[in-house]
Amino acid sequence: MGNTEKFEMIADKYDTPERIQIAKVSSNAIREYVVDAKSKSAIDFGCGTGLVGMNLLDDFSSMLFLDTSQNMIHQIEHKISGSNIQNAATLCFDFEKNHLSDLQADYIFMAQVLLHINDIELILSRLYETLNEHGHLLIVDYNKNEKVASDMVHNGFDQTELAAVMTKIGYREIQSKTFYTGSKIFMGQDASLFVLDSQK
Repeated sequence: MGNTEKFEMIADKYDTPERIQIAKVSSNAIREYVVDAKSKSAIDFGCGTGLVGMNLLDDFSSMLFLDTSQNMIHQIEHKISGSNIQNAATLCFDFEKNHLSDLQADYIFMAQVLLHINDIELILSRLYETLNEHGHLLIVDYNKNEKVASDMVHNGFDQTELAAVMTKIGYREIQSKTFYTGSKIFMGQDASLFVLDSQK
């Protein structure tokens, strides 16, 4: 996945007050679409240090924290063992390079992950295959922002265009909304975040 090396370097100082706050509002936005999931499995895809997934642990029976950065995974493992959490596991894996045919989940969520992914359609297709029937993929990311110019990340997404790509893959009942606006939160620019819910 894009920018893994960068994340390897910042893993141990990733949890800033700003990132913790954004993770909290992102978790709350995701939770709105999580229904009767106490017996369901979830994957926090591109989990970083697990800030979003940790907030949602109690909503699911089990959670897999998945990231391409081994150092990020180490951070989560410390949190899991430090809090004696029983329903969480970790996996260091790159979906852009390989596919895990035996991995399945009822819910997959990705918060501020898609903007780092080069081949969006490939990843969304692989996640579709990973979902159980009627499973949900939830995406939190930035709305398209013309002020952001970067070689490292996409400058956000148009919700309608993203939904069209996902419909082509097979996702259905797609709904999305903007839920948060913040100052200087995206590459030093003011920006807004949306949440998108879709079903297999």
